[in-house]
Amino acid sequence: MNYEFTRRIGRCMMGVAVALAVSAGGFVANAAEDFGPVPPIDVKAKRAELGKRLFFDKRLSGDIAISCATCHDPSKGFSDGLALSKAYPGSDGFRNTPTLINTAHKAAWFHDGRLGTNLNDVTREMLTETYMMNMDMRLMQERLKQDPVYVKMFKAAGMGEPSNGGVRNAIPEYLKTLISRGSPFDKGALSAAATRGFDLFKGKAGCAGCHSGTRFTDDQPHNTGVPDNPEIWSNPLRHITFVTYAMFMGIENYLNIRRDPGAHVRWHKADGSDVGTFMTPTLRELKVTGPYMHNGTLPSLAAVVAFYNQGGGDDPNKDSAIKPLGLTWTEQADLVAFLEALSGDPLTGPEFVWQGKIPANFTAIANWLDVKN
Repeated sequence: MNYEFTRRIGRCMMGVAVALAVSAGGFVANAAEDFGPVPPIDVKAKRAELGKRLFFDKRLSGDIAISCATCHDPSKGFSDGLALSKAYPGSDGFRNTPTLINTAHKAAWFHDGRLGTNLNDVTREMLTETYMMNMDMRLMQERLKQDPVYVKMFKAAGMGEPSNGGVRNAIPEYLKTLISRGSPFDKGALSAAATRGFDLFKGKAGCAGCHSGTRFTDDQPHNTGVPDNPEIWSNPLRHITFVTYAMFMGIENYLNIRRDPGAHVRWHKADGSDVGTFMTPTLRELKVTGPYMHNGTLPSLAAVVAFYNQGGGDDPNKDSAIKPLGLTWTEQADLVAFLEALSGDPLTGPEFVWQGKIPANFTAIANWLDVKN
């Protein structure tokens, strides 16, 4: 049996078992054994080094205005610190930018989980989608061939001459290097408050029902009643991005709906019971990756804990396991202390950030929507 399939099924079943125990008012005593440091991944060093330069190169976007690092800033835990993301010039994003740390372990990508574990596919979508980097990969390939540094690096990585296929393999190799390390939790150095918070996390608060495993996620979609962010529809640049996405994903009546369908794009259930479900986010590196939730509506970890303490939000599709927790103010503070203890060493050194200058050799078009042929 395929190892990756077995691993994913096993972790899925673990998450289901814990969720059932929590919803029944208890907790599986040994489930904490599944927590621990995020395991490293074997990396092809020269290919990862190539991927690192590509990650910080604005020439991978259509008008050379943005790179992968524009929205995935190492100093912000490879997120961007914004409630709603930026996007390709002329548009704005309609979801919060998730961290890329530990994503090489993900079972499904994006807040709606619409892409699986093939990082080649994920890289291609991020580069070519019109509201992301809007890159014609044939043009990108020619740009890279004009750079003698890339010619040398592709050859050294055993990938021949620069090619779009090579890019789609090198960037994922770089992502494999972005693994959490050095958190108080992993070092066994929890404060007294964080230790109490961990006990709450596993028990009374029921967080481990969905936040299981080394990344603290079950990689499954759930509806917790997170309210929609009205800016998605009041801001034309965000609304046009949402419309583009919804049309491509086959959402009916996409011009008139005023809520994010979430993982409904995967199943399109006729009764709409999957509308508003979103992938459980990782709890790693939370200290530097706020605001929180798929649409950035909760500004702090204290606000997140308070949200779940009240039983989540108001939604007809809300998961039945989401109920008021009855945590005291002190218990909420302890839980926040534990969540903060899941953040580790910043991945901002030369091992993770390209140090050299990357010449663009092109001038970015500031207002490309106004350009006439």
